[in-house]
Amino acid sequence: MWCLKQFKIFKFLKMRRIINNLRKQPERVRRHILHVVTLIAGGVLGMLWVYSLGTSLSDPDTQAKIENELEPFSALKASLVDGYQSISQ
Repeated sequence: MWCLKQFKIFKFLKMRRIINNLRKQPERVRRHILHVVTLIAGGVLGMLWVYSLGTSLSDPDTQAKIENELEPFSALKASLVDGYQSISQ
């Protein structure tokens, strides 16, 4: 229990040192760090999203559901194409 408490205090002090060091940096450097951290976090989230899509889209039930949901759009597309062709003739 004592060791865990010491570890938490150490982590808190280390984080405090990092934050104070960042506050001392010029605005340009802080913005650069912000952009890099944001891009890395976005990349990680994007990779997780793509990974989750790959597992869910490969399911045969999902494939059938997607095809059924796209039928109204294909009918709409066909009617729009027919309407355009009748106008252009």
